[in-house]
Amino acid sequence: MGNSFGKLFRITTFGESHGKALGAIVEGCPAGLTLDEDKIRLEMQRRKPGQSKITTQRKEEDEFEILSGVFEGKTTGTPIGIVIQNSDQKSKDYSHIADKFRPSHADYTYFEKYGIRDYRGGGRSSARETAARVAGGSIAKQFLDTKGISIQAFVSQVGELTLDPDYSKFNLEVAEENIVRCPDPELAERMISLIDTVRLDRDTIGGVVTCVIKNTPPGLGEPVFDRLHAELGKAMLSINAVKGFEYGSGFDGVKMRGSEHNDTFVNEGGKVQTLTNHSGGIQGGISNGADIYFRVAFKPVATIMQDQESLNEAGEAVTVSGKGRHDPCVVPRAVPIVEAMAALVIADYLLLAKSNKLADI
Repeated sequence: MGNSFGKLFRITTFGESHGKALGAIVEGCPAGLTLDEDKIRLEMQRRKPGQSKITTQRKEEDEFEILSGVFEGKTTGTPIGIVIQNSDQKSKDYSHIADKFRPSHADYTYFEKYGIRDYRGGGRSSARETAARVAGGSIAKQFLDTKGISIQAFVSQVGELTLDPDYSKFNLEVAEENIVRCPDPELAERMISLIDTVRLDRDTIGGVVTCVIKNTPPGLGEPVFDRLHAELGKAMLSINAVKGFEYGSGFDGVKMRGSEHNDTFVNEGGKVQTLTNHSGGIQGGISNGADIYFRVAFKPVATIMQDQESLNEAGEAVTVSGKGRHDPCVVPRAVPIVEAMAALVIADYLLLAKSNKLADI
């Protein structure tokens, strides 16, 4: 029913924005993994609302409880159950749109699909659901840590403000030192100023998150329909407010000739590598060992603090007034969500690779 993701390393999420709790069930995590709850907590803090002046002021600590699948600090190989309590719901903030369709929200489509909708913050369609993904993705990241695989996402664009696309020019760890999560401190200040201006205008703005996956072994990915980049694309496009995904050279690659775009193979110390990486670490849908990098475009948040014309459930013209607590720009908080979904994909394909190679079984 669309609530689960992955084949062998699999996550199922549940819960609504203003329900009692959210949660995740993680299946397929290998037994014996030492699980650090502080690392899960750190990822949750990176995603949580109310963390700065440029994010929604909803106050959720996003504390979690592990209900199953862990014994004496180690995973048991059985389903890991995680629950995250909601504590700062203000459902009355949404009573004014109980029968109204907010522009560019899922209100109308959910109503048409189910004949009923939870209007409190969007219910299941709310980005609040991603808290469960980040909790599950943190477990995947800890599994990948044991394999030396790292995942680092950062904000590379807000509106027209764009970071140099060559991520190797920056210390990506610096991104966590500012509230917009951009590795260029000077550009970060300009981004923060722009978001703050937009917020004061009672409006919203979009942006781009770039993600880099390092030390992925060659050979991850399945032929034809389950190519690695296709699964990464599905993972990213499943995140709220995402409008685009590109990997490697992406759309800019069409400006190049094949002689410029081809990644030449070389032998360095007995290891096959490429001189360039326009392929984004994936060729034929299978990882080649180079950095996997991709960009995820997020639209401006649909809820704006301005009156908008719309329709209600009876098809009558109405005015929708902006109310509640919302992000003027989602990309700073989207960074850990992108990392979580990327981790789930790579963890899943690592397990699939082991099952496909006789020598590894």
